[in-house]
Amino acid sequence: TAIAALRFLYTVTLERDWVPEEVLPLPKKPQRLPIVLSPEEVERFLGCVLDIKHYAILNTCYAAGLRISEAVQLKPTNIDSQRMVILVEQGKGQKDRYVMLSPKLLEILRNYWKVRRPEAWLFPGDRAGQPITRDAVGQACAKAHDLSGLSKPVTPHGLRHAFAVHLLEAGADVRTIQLLLGHRSLATTAHYLRIATNKVCATSSPFGLLPRPAPTMPPPAKPQYF
Repeated sequence: TAIAALRFLYTVTLERDWVPEEVLPLPKKPQRLPIVLSPEEVERFLGCVLDIKHYAILNTCYAAGLRISEAVQLKPTNIDSQRMVILVEQGKGQKDRYVMLSPKLLEILRNYWKVRRPEAWLFPGDRAGQPITRDAVGQACAKAHDLSGLSKPVTPHGLRHAFAVHLLEAGADVRTIQLLLGHRSLATTAHYLRIATNKVCATSSPFGLLPRPAPTMPPPAKPQYF
């Protein structure tokens, strides 16, 4: 960019003893809020996933809030039905963590296992000994989205966003959600506070505190031609 070129000129070519960020700050990138599915829209979408393996992995992305890179790497031994947790091994940042195992998700995974009998990988791919690819899950997601007729975009990562927002709207605290999502910084998780609609709707508008009612508007004039 032009700003990057100027910073290089002054600091490297001309060897000026300046702090580039102070003299020529980089423009801020616009921060857009992700579009989040409602619980009803998530249910509608998942109901359109026809393949049992794709159905199981996309339900896992939502029910456990997993990144798609984490979901494809799951092994059958990561599912702990005694403690009702899922072990996510070497997630982002090379850190292991536990996430909750919903009883409903456990039932879905058990039904899937009875049909497919996965061994090394919980969600094996087409190539022998390899897990399902992220692209394959993305294609299955796109196909289900077309069938659902939803106007909102749906991606595996969007299901993770929905997981976080729905937890917030159900009253979970941000710190717990941070641990479940595997975020290093609490500030990253706090972004979901801007999306949770119940936090916004729970605050009353000052308009309702005005002492006088709004004036009655006069009736509109009768149309001239009809």
